[in-house]
Amino acid sequence: MPELPEVEVTRRSFASEITGAQILAAVPGKPLRWPLGCSPARLVGQRVQGVRRRGKYLLVDLSAGLLLVHLGMSGSLRFAPSLPPAGMHDHFDLVTSQGVLRLNDPRRFGAVVFAESQDAAVAQKLLGGLGLEPLSDAFTFEALRAGLRASRAPIKQVLLGGKVVVGVGNIYASEVLFLAGIRPTVAAAAIGDVRMRRLHQAISDVLALAVERGGSTLRNFSSAAGNPGHFQLAARVYGRAGAPCLACGSTIQCLKQGQRSSFFCPRCQRP
Repeated sequence: MPELPEVEVTRRSFASEITGAQILAAVPGKPLRWPLGCSPARLVGQRVQGVRRRGKYLLVDLSAGLLLVHLGMSGSLRFAPSLPPAGMHDHFDLVTSQGVLRLNDPRRFGAVVFAESQDAAVAQKLLGGLGLEPLSDAFTFEALRAGLRASRAPIKQVLLGGKVVVGVGNIYASEVLFLAGIRPTVAAAAIGDVRMRRLHQAISDVLALAVERGGSTLRNFSSAAGNPGHFQLAARVYGRAGAPCLACGSTIQCLKQGQRSSFFCPRCQRP
């Protein structure tokens, strides 16, 4: 599933190229997770003012309203001056004066949703419950501590939930907890301030590095320019069960939490 780094990489790969473009056509394909919410004709003639991100949503600001784009489980965007005819997994084309933005989504859990504004009910339903943005100034140690202190759930599950901090997906949660020296099963509220500060720094560092390396490509993720990510090549624990820890040499272990695999070092990460 594309997480915050992949979505941010996607945003950066086409935002400047599409900004200022006039929409010439909007062409939906098969139904996605949620309906567009307006007639495609309503988008024609509008100008793209810019592209932002909130959590794993891309916000395409228009001269009247905005599009909220979610990549779902397997989606990706492509932007180019022209693209070949849509294939069986291409489900939305935004044709503009500066190129075509296409959503490809084999599993169709993604979405393109129109909202009158970010304050509109449909936008708030999708964005209103999101946690802190880890790459923003709002992501302070105090804010993270307040959110984690309120939960007795395992820290790995809290990070994945997105209500305290957004975008720390499964790969990145395992890497973050390794750097912070925290076992994934530890209750969020039980983490002391010393390890909490390490956790706060690790979240920022890991996600920033992931963006720098183009995200993670385990199956089919690529940016809107068609480039794969390389963060997975730098993983210290994720996907390395049975291999020696790069820090202490202990055997990396794997356990299941909520049907997701958690990788950790039993020596470096204290319970």
